[in-house]
Amino acid sequence: MFNKVLIANRGEIALRIVRACRELGVASVAVYSDADASAPHAREADEAVNIGPAPSRESYLRADKLIEAAKRTGAQAIHPGYGFLSEREHFARAVVEAGLVFIGPPASAIAAVGSKTAARALAATANVPVVPGTTEPLRDASEAESVAKSLGYPVLLKASAGGGGKGMRIVHSAAELASALASAKREAMTSFGDDAVYVEKYIAGPRHVEIQVLGDMHGTMHSLGERECSIQRRHQKMIEEAPSVAVTPELRKKMGDTAVRMAKAAGYVNAGTCEFLLAADGNFYFLEMNTRLQVEHPVTELVSGLDLVQWQLRIAAGERLPTAPMMTEPRGWAIECRITSEDAGNDFLPSTGTISFLRVPGGPGVRWDGGVGAGSEIGLHYDPLLGKLIVWAGTRDEAIARMRRALLELTIVGVETSRDFHLRVMDDVEFQRGAIDIQWLERRLPSLTAGGSTPDGEIAVAIAAALLAESERAGRLAASNGAGGTANGASSHDAWRDAGIRDGLRRR
Repeated sequence: MFNKVLIANRGEIALRIVRACRELGVASVAVYSDADASAPHAREADEAVNIGPAPSRESYLRADKLIEAAKRTGAQAIHPGYGFLSEREHFARAVVEAGLVFIGPPASAIAAVGSKTAARALAATANVPVVPGTTEPLRDASEAESVAKSLGYPVLLKASAGGGGKGMRIVHSAAELASALASAKREAMTSFGDDAVYVEKYIAGPRHVEIQVLGDMHGTMHSLGERECSIQRRHQKMIEEAPSVAVTPELRKKMGDTAVRMAKAAGYVNAGTCEFLLAADGNFYFLEMNTRLQVEHPVTELVSGLDLVQWQLRIAAGERLPTAPMMTEPRGWAIECRITSEDAGNDFLPSTGTISFLRVPGGPGVRWDGGVGAGSEIGLHYDPLLGKLIVWAGTRDEAIARMRRALLELTIVGVETSRDFHLRVMDDVEFQRGAIDIQWLERRLPSLTAGGSTPDGEIAVAIAAALLAESERAGRLAASNGAGGTANGASSHDAWRDAGIRDGLRRR
């Protein structure tokens, strides 16, 4: 095992990796931009190195600074987390050329599936079903029109180097195609530095189901079951769960075997994910392969009992996976809600400010993977993800009830968050039945974002209770020291007053 690992990321995933390293007895090195100088991940790591100004292009996207920091601190390996440089072939190669270990797949595997068109071509050779469409980028609008006509409308334009819905357009008729292609290419260039776009048949109403795979350097590859990721807004995942209500044991095995076949065809090593569209008739189609740890990995951890980050480290250090299946059937049910600094009632506009109060939920089966704390400054430089609230229970109904309870306990003051949106999803009858697909949220969004937020009184009571308990503890401490009264002369009524007037309680 490594002695020291540098974490080339920030926020909740950096803190998650710090914890995994600590449990394995591995020293961790965090990196931070000027904006993250007091961030929890920088405080919790064994060492922390400043890598530059707030803009990611000057800090977290600077491969040279990351590698230099690793060498300067004596780190033997670099874990990229997700986002930033995690799926960049050139970064994985540069890390290895610098004499360090990249905790992820080899650069050759990233190259094999990093482009969506290359991945589709590889899938075809590996007998992995793909959505009908092109395996090469479109040359021009004329070619796009010819292909779309042969496929039949509607079609979907997708950025070859893309992800997260960037450079993606649904086209319903020939009249829309030329402008949609130009728009997709512009967005692809802006987002990925590559304007290559391809076209595929648009499948209405499928689910987004992905399969977690884990492979070692010795040829062993396992499927760890599926995750349901259909709750999406503008192709961005918002809620994930494991398993999926739509996947039978037989389908699970079939999809798992297909994902393993795809990963082996790419020469894959470490943790990765094959994403599929699952149609209502049970047919599934390969979308892409994510060559990194997924944001939603905790739900797989909770139903499998495996620590995926620790296994990433072990595999990168040369350890063998067991040859027997690591998971046959999921145990119980897990749900994850992404808590972001966005105002759901105002078209999910980003919210900025200082977190003045944070109460994290607890109790049986509740996990909080967060990257912020009281005092954290939330700006516009980075992704709005504040943390992930994950629950586990024996059944899906129990998991939904537990998530609702945990969301009510979660209190974040100072910025708007998506908490209340998630509460409404948990209360939605269609969601509770599992009657969802990738267009479900777009259809339901008006009802899920209307009607105001959870009453301020509930939040005020929660904050007041915490502040009151803190005040009473301080009072007892002061009394034991002979000072008498409560700390700093505060009375027990101050907590209730503060809860009502605290800045940012509910910004309208």
